[in-house]
Amino acid sequence: MKTTAAAAAAFALATLLAACDSSPEVDVKDANASQVADAVRKSGIGGSDDFQVRPGLWESKVAIEEIDIPGMPAGMQETMKKTFAERQPTGFTSCLTPEEARKPKEDFFAGKDNKCRYDHFKMADGKIDAKMRCDAGEGAQVMEMAGTYSADSYSMTMTTLREGGAGPGGEARMKMRMDAKRVGECQGKTASAE
Repeated sequence: MKTTAAAAAAFALATLLAACDSSPEVDVKDANASQVADAVRKSGIGGSDDFQVRPGLWESKVAIEEIDIPGMPAGMQETMKKTFAERQPTGFTSCLTPEEARKPKEDFFAGKDNKCRYDHFKMADGKIDAKMRCDAGEGAQVMEMAGTYSADSYSMTMTTLREGGAGPGGEARMKMRMDAKRVGECQGKTASAE
């Protein structure tokens, strides 16, 4: 299980959550990625002129809380957590433009290969709860997301489970936590007028 893939997923989720308004609601079950994207679009989350999210500079931190890979040598899990923490001790920042705040990126839900299906996807009243299953060739990758969001911050726990696969580490589980908050206005080339 690649840490960079999990971090990329966390960043995509950060973009989505930063674009959410807490008043509309989305609640779909057994849906493909296109159906979820359509439900979000129809709900008005992040898509209206009176969106509540605040565009600007966002600071995010990601931490690996648990790693369980069968066959991994003793102590390797703690080493991986420590290495990940050392590589991003202060987190990362990104500029959320007004346009991005109004509408999540289209490929967030479907990804590039569109091999994912949601068991459920719910966003309402400042909370998100979702479970997605993706075909990974030799098995499936299941991601569960749960957390809270507001116009200026969010907190999310993501658990990824790789099922099946051959050899040691065929099944693996990783739990990550991502916290983000708006810290100010965008500066320089990435800044957009509000």
